[in-house]
Amino acid sequence: MTDDPVLVERTDAVATVTLNRADRKNALTTELKVALRDAVADVAADPAVRAVVLAATGSAFSVGQDLGEHAAALEGGAEAAFATVEEHYAPIVRDLATMPKPVVAAVQGTCVGAGLGLALACDLRVLAAGATFATAFTGIGLTFDSGLSHTLPRAVGDARARELMLLRASFTAEDAVAWGITGEVVDGDAVADRAHAIAATLAAGPTTAYAETKALLQASATSSLQEALAAEGAAQTRCGATEDHHGAVTAFLAREKPTFDGR
Repeated sequence: MTDDPVLVERTDAVATVTLNRADRKNALTTELKVALRDAVADVAADPAVRAVVLAATGSAFSVGQDLGEHAAALEGGAEAAFATVEEHYAPIVRDLATMPKPVVAAVQGTCVGAGLGLALACDLRVLAAGATFATAFTGIGLTFDSGLSHTLPRAVGDARARELMLLRASFTAEDAVAWGITGEVVDGDAVADRAHAIAATLAAGPTTAYAETKALLQASATSSLQEALAAEGAAQTRCGATEDHHGAVTAFLAREKPTFDGR
């Protein structure tokens, strides 16, 4: 294991991006955030990568912003301290949520604050039994960042999102399943393998269709029905021009299993 704050491993068409500050429970220092921002942008732009896993070393996924570093940054004023939202958190979350390929989060242990923001920016999540979650922000006099004002209400509903933020309630992996955040909780030592298996399945699927699906779901938050129908029609036309679609139709008619090359 190297001392790099973020590790990137490519296996076939799956890229695994791993937070690697286990000794600090993957607290988000500037060094880690810069490395994560650059790694996520790199795999997002790599056409050879067709699915991504976001993982973490150690007993925690991430405890969120490193508060020791934050306290030092506050000495330079709030504007300087919170430049990280635009410089780091925003591009990381945007690229996780909008990259034209599926992203699976493998979450173990503690996942709070911006750590929760990172997990919810992914398309799918595999959670370890015993994992714990919280928003944490109002406990230190702050509000949302890392995209949570957008992702949390969509994941759990508006009323529960308000409770989690205003009352600072924590929740479990089992709660997350019951609320619809994720559909799968596994033993802690199986989280990474299960997330990679899901990503490998997605990497063998119709990549353009997945990209269009992500884009439609993102747009749906602010689209009217008429706009959604128009966007769906345009997206279907783009998917319909792919080799994956034509090959799958041919395979279906021949009663064969389709294969997808991502083209």
